[in-house]
Amino acid sequence: MNKLKTLLVNLSRALLALTFIFSGFVKAIDPLGSQYKIAEYLEAVQLSAYVPDWAQLMVSIALSAIEFTLGVMLLLAIRRRLASKISLLFMAVMTAVTLWLTVSNPIQDCGCFGDAIHLTNTQTFIKNIVLLVAAIILTRWPLHQMRFVSKTNQWIAFYFTIVFICIASLLSLYHLPIFDFRPYYIGQNIKKGMEIPKGAKQTTYKTTFICEKNGVTKEFNENNYPYNDSTWVFKDTRQEILEQGYEPPIHDFSITNEQTGNDITDSILTHKGYTFLLIAPVLEMADDSNFGDIDAIYEYAKENGYGFYGLTASTDKAVQHWRDITGAEYPFYTTDGTTLKTIIRSNPGLVLLYKGTIINKWSHNDLPKQAELNAPLSLIEIGREPANNTWTKIMLIIVCYIFPLSFLIAADRIWSWTRWVRKREEWLKQKEDWVKQKEQSNKLYQLLKRKRQMRKKIVAGNWKMNETLQEGIELAKEINESLKAEKPNCDVVICTPFIHLASVAQVLDSSVVGLGAENCADKEKGAYTGEVSAAMVKSTGAQYVILGHSERRQYYGETAEILKEKVQLALANGLKVIFCCGETLEEREAEKQNEVVKAELEGSVFNLSAEEWKSIILAYEPIWAIGTGKTATSDQAQEMLAYIRSIVAEKYGKEVAEDTSILYGGSCKASNAPELFAKPDIDGGLIGGASLKAADFKGIIDAWKK
Repeated sequence: MNKLKTLLVNLSRALLALTFIFSGFVKAIDPLGSQYKIAEYLEAVQLSAYVPDWAQLMVSIALSAIEFTLGVMLLLAIRRRLASKISLLFMAVMTAVTLWLTVSNPIQDCGCFGDAIHLTNTQTFIKNIVLLVAAIILTRWPLHQMRFVSKTNQWIAFYFTIVFICIASLLSLYHLPIFDFRPYYIGQNIKKGMEIPKGAKQTTYKTTFICEKNGVTKEFNENNYPYNDSTWVFKDTRQEILEQGYEPPIHDFSITNEQTGNDITDSILTHKGYTFLLIAPVLEMADDSNFGDIDAIYEYAKENGYGFYGLTASTDKAVQHWRDITGAEYPFYTTDGTTLKTIIRSNPGLVLLYKGTIINKWSHNDLPKQAELNAPLSLIEIGREPANNTWTKIMLIIVCYIFPLSFLIAADRIWSWTRWVRKREEWLKQKEDWVKQKEQSNKLYQLLKRKRQMRKKIVAGNWKMNETLQEGIELAKEINESLKAEKPNCDVVICTPFIHLASVAQVLDSSVVGLGAENCADKEKGAYTGEVSAAMVKSTGAQYVILGHSERRQYYGETAEILKEKVQLALANGLKVIFCCGETLEEREAEKQNEVVKAELEGSVFNLSAEEWKSIILAYEPIWAIGTGKTATSDQAQEMLAYIRSIVAEKYGKEVAEDTSILYGGSCKASNAPELFAKPDIDGGLIGGASLKAADFKGIIDAWKK
């Protein structure tokens, strides 16, 4: 079953990771395209007026970076729980959005893969349902994801990924997108891109022209457009599909002379020579910092007989303003704004055509300089279509990102393996030394055996959050009476919820059954609503307290420092501490159990003096065997308790280590207790569910009589 879960989780993780990485990357390298799509969403919900363009652009870059980084986190299993939860939240939101798109259809393309892949809203919704299920699987079993980078080095891959994708976005914004997925790519013949195969069904459009006169806005169609009335000022166009047919890659390219109303598209696209197109979708927002370069290119075009056309969707007023501030003498013609934004991701940008074919594009930051325009275009590099450099760009990404990341993964795996080997060798050596010491001196061995017999044998029950007060009192009475009738061969302790302590203390014979709390506060007293201090626990008649239980660490965030304070306060108030330590299934499978347990003891109790240590009882709880029905084998339990005793010996000496009672706390039952308790280093058990029934608890206690 575990293998099936692991397979399912890692398939889901790969599906989500690769989708997020591809989707985030294609949007990150086209930040303006992503901004335009965000603007469409805002317009659909009538919020576009409230979110400025710069904020839309920032959101575009941030969302793309988050999506790409999240994909890498899933691929490498970085912060598995957190990444899984964020993926689930992300997919829940995206699924809800695409459901709205499918039902209402306010936007025809959701833009989830930028311009690289176009899906219908229904296709996108189905895709998101599949990814949502994958995210649910990941969130349910996050730790089944196979990790590629150790926890220690995860931050390197995380921050490296963020830096890489943000730099890729900024470079694409300053220049042009690294990869061009739009139909107006270099090498595309625009006229051929507009061709419809013979016999193909054509799409029927309804075009609406929005004009303004004397502050009044009115809509016109192709039949009643006021071509002969110059008092109407063109503002915008809107196209609706009446009937969908075959749609060529380029279907919305047209150039209109607003002064004459003539369409000059064909004359430009069939021109046999070179043509410069200055693309400025919104002249009011166009960058005018390089107008000198544009003017120089225009003068160069005039001198050499090349066409030069300014294309914009802006009004005559905006065109005149541009001319006023730049001194531009080149003509402007009208083209749909969305089309212009699709042609080039720059405002303004420059496109060079040769016989209607796009042979080059420049952002306004990369315009050809006057010194480069020193000969006719046919004789210089600018006039020739550049070689396809797709593979060069891919290799650059590999060198700049994939190779360093792969090197990190390889180095991390080698480091982790060698570290594991060293730890294993150290542990084996310690074990070998321990065995040799035992074998070298039979007298010492006998002494240790006697010490083990002298160590307190303890069975402690941990009721956790179970039993009402009345039920607890009855259970305590039943345990007390059964043990009074038949004296146990070990110390017995029951640890109850706080509200039981005082009442249960009244019904217990303290010489037969000890009483303990399940926790205490890390503060002595004060304004800490809901907390119970060590002094309060002691005042009820309790003699013990459990600290460091895995459930307290996991659910309530108890750290080594917090537990250190709790231990000190408990000892100061005369309580004996049952201190828990143990590893998770993940840590066990990674063979890190020794270092985990050692770190837990060093962080909270190894600061105690030898005198204080006398009041410490240790309990090893393999977290993977608590409440799961799984149990560590008696050999596994003995191995870990022997290791714990060895590190206590390193800290306090062998004599103290041999006097320290160490309990086993992982699904111990009456059926396996005799085998466990027979092991030389197991001095009893910390019992959970089996302590809630007197007969079951008594069966475990009686294991010391066998």
